[in-house]
Amino acid sequence: MEGLISSLLSHAQRRRAEGGKQAKELMVVNVDHRNHGSRLVDVRANLGWARGQETHNEKHAIDMFAIYTGTSRDVSFLIDFLPAYVFPNGEREIIDWGVIGVSLGGHSTWTVLMEDTRVTMGVPIIGCPDYLSLMEERAKEAGMAPGPPVIPKHLQAYITKHSPTSSGYDIPSELNPFFNKDILVLSGAADNLVPWSHCKPFVDALVVGEKGRKRVVLQTGAGHELTPEMIAEAAEFVWQWIVEAPADESKF
Repeated sequence: MEGLISSLLSHAQRRRAEGGKQAKELMVVNVDHRNHGSRLVDVRANLGWARGQETHNEKHAIDMFAIYTGTSRDVSFLIDFLPAYVFPNGEREIIDWGVIGVSLGGHSTWTVLMEDTRVTMGVPIIGCPDYLSLMEERAKEAGMAPGPPVIPKHLQAYITKHSPTSSGYDIPSELNPFFNKDILVLSGAADNLVPWSHCKPFVDALVVGEKGRKRVVLQTGAGHELTPEMIAEAAEFVWQWIVEAPADESKF
């Protein structure tokens, strides 16, 4: 993620130096996923289905959903308290929030966009808004039936109720949690881990309204990877999001 973060900041700095447009200040905060990086607790919980092998994780569907859903809640928790830590005397005010995630982080990005009204911009990179569809295919590929106990009944019900696919994402009004938000979808056309076929129906029907922006880039030849082209797309999209600066320079 260091390359992505560096590019976001350097691109905004370069575009600002070119002049002609005001823009809000940009602050980037990097957060490890639950059970990843510095937050690792259980290696097996990050593994997938591999029947007959030591790496097989029979709870893959539960673990993965719990991890990325929990991380999305961590993002909202961070939004609750970060301003108090960074600006204890109220020196600045953070007025807009955005989220970018790669792979599992892309899944979380869709969830944050759906659940947190304070987040007005999101860039899900090689992530999927339709978890159940993705897991059902993975179960079949692993030679398992895509139902209980592989995907427990309670989990199916919970996902169905709380998935972006059940959120009213195609409604042209504020009943739609994605309405008026800026969303850049970046995926690889040759991604075999998170195939575009599981994202396309949702993304095609997604409505963000006249005040929102939806841009979709399906990169030819790219697999499940964060490419330089994706990084460049994200950097420019973020710049366009912050380009209208408030008159008060004390605000981000």
